[in-house]
Amino acid sequence: MKSTIDKVLSALHKDAQKDYMRIGRGVVSSIFRPLQPSDFKNAYLPISENQGVTIRDLVQKHQCKTVVEFGTSFGISTIYLADAVRENGGKVITTELIESKAIQAKRNIEKAGLEQHVEVRVGDAMETLKDFKEPIDFLFLDGWKDLYLPLFKMLEPLLYEATLIYADNMDMEGTQQYGAYVRSQSQRYTSSMLDGGKAMLTKVAA
Repeated sequence: MKSTIDKVLSALHKDAQKDYMRIGRGVVSSIFRPLQPSDFKNAYLPISENQGVTIRDLVQKHQCKTVVEFGTSFGISTIYLADAVRENGGKVITTELIESKAIQAKRNIEKAGLEQHVEVRVGDAMETLKDFKEPIDFLFLDGWKDLYLPLFKMLEPLLYEATLIYADNMDMEGTQQYGAYVRSQSQRYTSSMLDGGKAMLTKVAA
């Protein structure tokens, strides 16, 4: 029998299959200017179910308690992460630039019964996370691609031996600078590509 969490995730993944229409409308609206996050305010832009299982397993296996997520969207990835930390007393601190998305994400997280394990910060992650001071066990990058590197550098002092960083959409323009930076720091970071090169898992070395 499916749990409440599984039912909520199944419904959200099903609805996310309509994203091609939502993304299309966003692209059309930006035809005379660069794309902006608000162009995708109605799109999930989600991780896949396989990716969700992967990040949940990673957090559980490594007993990660402090999880920071860049880009909750409508909360699919957040639910996987919160499901992973609920048994070890951990918490997910997640960010969302667009307020309407954050509101719906909170509703979805509540439907899954995981609200006590999640803190949603609304606004530019460079601002909402700038005063975060706790050591990070697991960092999930899945927001606006041009911000991967500056956000990572801002949070880098909070990473420690064995911290895991999972970066999605590494096959997209905008994430390349982040990838190049991490690979250039080979004495501190070890990385491997997942999901056919779509994602990169990085571990802070001893």
